[in-house]
Amino acid sequence: MASRGARALLSLSKRELNGSSSLLRPSLLTRGLSSSPDDAPSNFGNVGFIGLGNMGSRMVKNLVKAGYNIAVHDINGDAMKIFARIGVPTKKTPFEVAEESDIIMTMLPSSSHVFDVYTGPNGLLHGGNLLRPWLLIDSSTIDPQTSRKISALVSNCTLKGKKDGCGVPMMLDAPVSGGVLAAEAGSLTFMVGGSEEAYLAAKSLLLSMGKSTIYCGGAGNGSAAKICNNLAMAVSMLGVSEALALGQSLGIAASVLTRVFNSSSARCWSSDTYNPVPGVMEGVPSSRNYEGGFATKLMAKDLNLAASSADEVGVNCPLTFQAQEIYSGLCKDGHESKDFSCVFRHYYSGINEHKGS
Repeated sequence: MASRGARALLSLSKRELNGSSSLLRPSLLTRGLSSSPDDAPSNFGNVGFIGLGNMGSRMVKNLVKAGYNIAVHDINGDAMKIFARIGVPTKKTPFEVAEESDIIMTMLPSSSHVFDVYTGPNGLLHGGNLLRPWLLIDSSTIDPQTSRKISALVSNCTLKGKKDGCGVPMMLDAPVSGGVLAAEAGSLTFMVGGSEEAYLAAKSLLLSMGKSTIYCGGAGNGSAAKICNNLAMAVSMLGVSEALALGQSLGIAASVLTRVFNSSSARCWSSDTYNPVPGVMEGVPSSRNYEGGFATKLMAKDLNLAASSADEVGVNCPLTFQAQEIYSGLCKDGHESKDFSCVFRHYYSGINEHKGS
């Protein structure tokens, strides 16, 4: 039977639910460790979720809609009150969540936050080497090294109630792409690192919050994929913004140059889906004074992760460091909350597209 929280969220109008009907399929409500389609599914049990920020709160709502039994924790008491009001149990510490959950998900701001939630006082591993959850999934964007350290700590634990070390909990790093809008719509893309067995077991759970999952390999590879994806996105945005600003200075309207890009070899997401020039494209942050979208401070943070990882493995990444310098400078200049495409205006001094241009 659905919890009071599930009933509250499921009381949405039929029109509102039509767009997310796939979230309500019974096959998504239960799944065991077995990856064989011939095996009868077993109940996931209780899911604990830690981190109720812009992303996590929306992911939890989709889990509740899908019928999962959820308990939540966040250091922000106001965030927990929102869920308490709709009947979702709230817990005072991560350890309390772990003690009542079969699966744990975390969505946190940084590597240090993740490490603290796992290993700090009253953290998920506070109980020593015995864990109740059989699966732990971190969807935060953090460095691969931290993901691998935590995965190793989890793999050294034993499931409560299992003797002779036969039951070992599993860990996945599963950062997401799509941002707040995709989290709201349940259309995130999950990049997943860890054992393939754990990935297959978790897939239906992830698909209740997203449209696709990509298995990236062993522990830390999901985190590596995410920072590489965002590095490419940052450099792409810089390249498109630089070219469009130069074009304007040479007398070419940004809308015209955008059509050139999108009909030739320069076409990319930053030109055809997320254009940085105000007035060229509707429904993107540049059309609303760079409000919403992916904050510049988050892009700077992800570039810091990429730069640190490049140093760690000794790979020469000059564009990474140049992009890091540019986006960090935008933050220092007071644009940290603007969408990262604001680099067109605030670094390259590009101008708005005027109607009729």
